[in-house]
Amino acid sequence: MKIRENRMYVVWICMAGFLAGILYANVLAADEIAGIGIFQEYFLGRFSGVEILSADYIWYIARIRAVPLFLLAALGSTKLRKASAAVFLAWTGFSLGLIMTAAVLKMGGKGLVLCLIALTPHLFFYAAGYLILLWYLFRYPEVRWNLSKTVCMAFLILTGFLLECYVNPVLMQMFVETLQ
Repeated sequence: MKIRENRMYVVWICMAGFLAGILYANVLAADEIAGIGIFQEYFLGRFSGVEILSADYIWYIARIRAVPLFLLAALGSTKLRKASAAVFLAWTGFSLGLIMTAAVLKMGGKGLVLCLIALTPHLFFYAAGYLILLWYLFRYPEVRWNLSKTVCMAFLILTGFLLECYVNPVLMQMFVETLQ
């Protein structure tokens, strides 16, 4: 029963953050969302013609993906492990709710599809890798960290990283070309 409660705890925290992101986007940030350009037809049209420099993009993605992972892992080795995991989940849900709402407000259904494609296929691997770490953080001290968790999490995060760098730009360019 306790394992099921922990799963629901994770889902509820993420969903609360998601709802907060939706509310924030609709109530407090509606004017700012109206002014952002990332969901404008002009910006998306320019994206389809851009050639991505792989070396620069790889290092950019490596930096923005490694910092939260290492920060969560570092905070997870302190007494703040459950609080840091909860904050991470709430922030992830908030960010997702905010971005999805902004996309729908600016582009309608196409914006939602754009967000889903932007998260495909790498999000599945990132989520699985992070869930290993989050599960450990919420279940400590009953669950101990070991080499198999490290290898599995590293494999999943690295696979997500490679998919984000090499597969996702192709999918995004294909979708953006259909918008024109």
